[in-house]
Amino acid sequence: MKQNVLIIGLGLIGASLAIAIKKEHPAIHLIGWDYFEETRIIAKNQQIVDEIPTTFEEGAVKADILLLAVPIKTSLTYLQELAALPLKPTALVTDAGSTKQEIMVLAEQLPFDFIGGHPMAGSHKSGVSAANGDLFENAYYIFTVPQNEQVAKRVTELQVLFQGARAKYVMLTAEEHDQITGMLSHLPHIIASGLVNQADVFNQLHPRAKQLAAGGFRDITRIASADPQMWTDILLSNREALLALMDTWQTQMTEISDWLKTEDQTKIFQFFENAKDTRDNLPVHSNGAIPAFYDLMVDVPDRPGVIAEITSILGQADISVINIKILETREDIIGVLQLTFKNQGDLLAGKQCIEEKTDYPCRLK
Repeated sequence: MKQNVLIIGLGLIGASLAIAIKKEHPAIHLIGWDYFEETRIIAKNQQIVDEIPTTFEEGAVKADILLLAVPIKTSLTYLQELAALPLKPTALVTDAGSTKQEIMVLAEQLPFDFIGGHPMAGSHKSGVSAANGDLFENAYYIFTVPQNEQVAKRVTELQVLFQGARAKYVMLTAEEHDQITGMLSHLPHIIASGLVNQADVFNQLHPRAKQLAAGGFRDITRIASADPQMWTDILLSNREALLALMDTWQTQMTEISDWLKTEDQTKIFQFFENAKDTRDNLPVHSNGAIPAFYDLMVDVPDRPGVIAEITSILGQADISVINIKILETREDIIGVLQLTFKNQGDLLAGKQCIEEKTDYPCRLK
């Protein structure tokens, strides 16, 4: 009998997983549902899913596996709705949310099997039109299983279902998941957004600052360009872990402030030296709690047509570039062209291609 899989939420994550599932399991019947009718139409027209049911309930009751690819708080609401529906006795429900403790607590009370999931991947773009079946390649896909051993054994069903994503599976407890993602993803998003908001206030007093905020400042605050509703849900759902992490952060900032007041050069140097050593030993372009940015820096001469030359080389090799930025444009000075690719494969292929066909030095950022 053909397996029916319902994907609830056809944005970047849901639609990308749909493509990955279909690639590995073409016989699976994919049912898609999204709050927005326009998204449902696009997903069906682009054959990302096989069917759009008339109602959410219609799709849910015929599904063997249900994936919630929506914000955390929305997932909690859907789970309550699913609990009131006559799902198949063997139905298995999972999610793709960024926090796990809150949803796992609710799952223990539900009349169906639930296993928490979190594919740790993302993109500069969002929505169904940004769907990419290769989005999760070599990324970590975390599963949090319930205490019920029989339900826990069903994680293999999900691992088989998502084989086409080519992700690396990791098993964590809900608490461990939220602590780790709180430190490595949620807190950095708070800090980046805080920097941007502080700079915005600063810009009111110093209008030229906004002009100078490009380049490095824009790069280190990239992650602040995120869905506000999604991050509101994440913070509220991981509140306890984040409050503890923010207390630690504020203590460290107070220490640095004290070192500045006392002009403690040794402590300040040690602070930056330790950060540099730790940062330099991090894996390059590995997918982690925050999606990696696949940037290539190319030193190019200051002459007309050089950007067209680079893009033409990449185009002939069928390598896509999702962003181009010029970091240095002064006359008679070698410029720096920053090319951003959608994945590591394109990044390395682009670097090799440019190095083979030009004498322009290339380096990974």
